[in-house]
Amino acid sequence: MREKILTFIEKNSRIDLRELAILLGMDEVSVANEIAEMEKEHVICGYHTLIDWDKTSEEKLTALIEVKVTPQRGLGFDKVAERIYNYAEVDSVYLVSGGFDFLVMIEGKTMRDVAQFVSDKLSPLDSVLSTATHFVLKKYKDHGSIMVRESKDERMLVTP
Repeated sequence: MREKILTFIEKNSRIDLRELAILLGMDEVSVANEIAEMEKEHVICGYHTLIDWDKTSEEKLTALIEVKVTPQRGLGFDKVAERIYNYAEVDSVYLVSGGFDFLVMIEGKTMRDVAQFVSDKLSPLDSVLSTATHFVLKKYKDHGSIMVRESKDERMLVTP
């Protein structure tokens, strides 16, 4: 039951409780209680709105930063990750496999903002060995949602 609830609300967190209960073949109270329990257990960690900032007047720049670190003795990567994710600029931190240890996502208004964060806050951390910053140029799909729509060809068809 939990997995079914999570599957529906992951795609649409604004789904009406009554509608969700009908889709699941359950009563509203049971669904509401189950959701509340999952929130309490931090299975459900939050509800977010996906915004295409390119369609607003707000200037936002997303950067992906590869971070190579030395894990702390006895604590592994967790303490290092905690120091990184506690910065207000940081949206996401992932421990990853491959040529680097963490993938850090941040948003800034300008490239200078991102560069300043990396040079002033991230790189000076004792355990950080190196960083590589990548800027998102265009989002095609984000969190399962397609961000670009096909534009219609408005040209007139000309035939001989």
